[in-house]
Amino acid sequence: QVQVVESGGGLVQSEGSLNLSCTASPSTRSIGAMAWYREIPGQRRELISTITNNVSPQYHDSVKGRFTLSREDVGNTVHLQMTRLKPEDTATYFCTAWYMGRNDWGQGTQVTVSS
Repeated sequence: QVQVVESGGGLVQSEGSLNLSCTASPSTRSIGAMAWYREIPGQRRELISTITNNVSPQYHDSVKGRFTLSREDVGNTVHLQMTRLKPEDTATYFCTAWYMGRNDWGQGTQVTVSS
């Protein structure tokens, strides 16, 4: 089991930028993939980006070219750089990390984009 903690959400105007971070601990765990999902009330949680060691990040079509996911070389921290944000990006963003065949979730961080 790992603990997953997200940070960096907030309120931003349309076309603005935000950076989200996610850390899975303890750092001694050999984490496999990490991913970001987002959820709008009343809708299914949506996968927006994943990253795995030695594999290029994958993105949902709706965020390609605007979001960039990266992973630090040491430890289990990923960063989601979000640019050209749109009101439809407003959601709670959740990070998840896979370890030993299961994934654990963070509490989520709210991103609100005003028009």
